[in-house]
Amino acid sequence: MNTSERREEILRILRAAADPVAARELAARFGVSRQVIVQDMAVIRASMPGILSTTKGYAMQQENTCTREFKVRHRQDQAADELNLIVDCGGRVKNISISHRVYGRISAEMDIRSRQDVREFTEALASSHSTVLSTATSGYHYHLVEAANTQRLDLIGRELEKAGFLAPLQPWEKEKTKET
Repeated sequence: MNTSERREEILRILRAAADPVAARELAARFGVSRQVIVQDMAVIRASMPGILSTTKGYAMQQENTCTREFKVRHRQDQAADELNLIVDCGGRVKNISISHRVYGRISAEMDIRSRQDVREFTEALASSHSTVLSTATSGYHYHLVEAANTQRLDLIGRELEKAGFLAPLQPWEKEKTKET
């Protein structure tokens, strides 16, 4: 199999995959190094938008989905409750962001789609002896959430509010609220 054929096959695999595909999995499948796959993905992503690089691997961006950014606040020990609430309502947590007065906006990809993803995230956090990003902003943070439709996003917003996680937007934030 030549390079071009391998790249075409990688695209086919990504299109068919329900979950992100790790570079090491692709490397094993094609009998090449992980670095070769990373280079292939750089070329593929340069010519084809819509391929996401997440902590769990590469994934095709979902079409016909809606996104909304929610401003939330909670303690670190409530992170799993908040994330489980979102995935239980049919959302996917794409990222987390904070707006720090000194450092500005800081974001990190999450790709949390299920309770298992939440469990793995919280276990990784606990085993690393780290804290959640929002400790730098007194618990305030934002999640970009993806769902199949705006009704699901509305449901997520209502449930976050009911649970006491939804934080009020400042007047300047209301103008910047993201939704697609």
